[in-house]
Amino acid sequence: MNFELIYYVCGLAMISLPAMMFAVVGIPSFLARPFSERRISLISTTIVWLGLAFACAALAAMWVQGVPRVIVLLGNWYILPEEHFHFKFELILDRLSLPFTIMSFVLCGTISAFATKYLHREPGFHRFFILFSMFLTGIIVAALAGTIELLFVGWELVGLSSALLVAFFQERPAPVRNGLRVWSVYRIADASFLIAAVTMHHLAGEGDFASLIGSGAWPYSDASISGMPALFVGLLLLIAAMGKSALVPFSGWLPRAMEGPTPSSAIFYGALSVHLGVYLLLRVSPLLEQSFTLCAVITLIGGLTTVFAASAARVQADIKTSLAFASLTQVGLIVVEVGLGLRFIALVHLIGHACFRTLQLLRAPTLLHDYHTLENAVGGHLHGMTRNVNSKAIGPSAHMLIYRWSLERGYLDAGLNRFVAEPFMRFFRRCDFIEQRFSRWLKPGVSDEPVNKADARTQLDD
Repeated sequence: MNFELIYYVCGLAMISLPAMMFAVVGIPSFLARPFSERRISLISTTIVWLGLAFACAALAAMWVQGVPRVIVLLGNWYILPEEHFHFKFELILDRLSLPFTIMSFVLCGTISAFATKYLHREPGFHRFFILFSMFLTGIIVAALAGTIELLFVGWELVGLSSALLVAFFQERPAPVRNGLRVWSVYRIADASFLIAAVTMHHLAGEGDFASLIGSGAWPYSDASISGMPALFVGLLLLIAAMGKSALVPFSGWLPRAMEGPTPSSAIFYGALSVHLGVYLLLRVSPLLEQSFTLCAVITLIGGLTTVFAASAARVQADIKTSLAFASLTQVGLIVVEVGLGLRFIALVHLIGHACFRTLQLLRAPTLLHDYHTLENAVGGHLHGMTRNVNSKAIGPSAHMLIYRWSLERGYLDAGLNRFVAEPFMRFFRRCDFIEQRFSRWLKPGVSDEPVNKADARTQLDD
């Protein structure tokens, strides 16, 4: 039996099928000839089931052969051939990537089946599945990436599709503003990730994980980088994971992400996207363990995130935001496990929590309806159990202070608005101003006076 051919076909199919779905669904919509809802549902179901079958086949082949890790080289992209500077298109199949990939296909299949009914006859039905296929492509590429550059490609696809789905309801201003907020925080995480990738490429000479974190199978490998370089790169990757997984102090954007439709909230901020930062930490965990200081910082940030999210979840007024903070509580605990070196426990915790939280968020839209149905059945109101909070241990003033801090979500949203979002928007407004001045310089006949909104609307109508 040619196992190398099996791994090559399975690896290529797992990353090609979601990309094929993106093209098959997106191109007809772009040409104003979109498929019917039934056909899109059939395409999505077929792609997900085929991807899951290839992932299980690769896992079964590894189990039969008795190998813990397989590297699948799809090709090289030479930038400077004379200096042998190139990027590898390389996939890694191991104990970390394949379970995460199988979980991604299973949960995306569940969300696809749910969204087909939930978004039936909605104006954005086709747009949702285009972004959904982009997200599926990104998460599979990131999970199977054997190089830091390929992981960054999947990372970007996941971030772009997430931000666009937060702003899914474009007719309302709030989702658009919140989508920009999510995108601005993602830009910080992406910049940190990119600097870390360039640094690792410079230190190791190439970007594949076999050279960066050792040739042994995950998690039993020794990183080739140690000392201060490991601390520097590890801190950059930690910042990237903090932004993507909404860890403190970047937690303020998480409740804003609930503006998107329920299927995207479930798959992104309950299951996969919010865990992608944790997956990054697990992938480079041999590098993180080269610095005790870095592990301590990771554990501290995870603990602070858990305390903050647990406090905020208890005072939220809507169920989706409460579930989002409950999800963040578990993500913080998983980060603590990564910091303590409990990698297998963190992986099992991640998979179990992602599946559980997805089902909870999918159940959220019908919870209030079922509650009213139960009240009608019993013929009266259901009185929930009230918990008497004893504030004598900490004092009434301290109790109210903690309550106000939790209700305001730790003031992290205001901090993100002042120190992240506003500088981000000012920078791009400045870029827009410079671009307009340059355009006017190229056209001397055009007035330097800015065009007001009424004139712009009149010109557009003309």
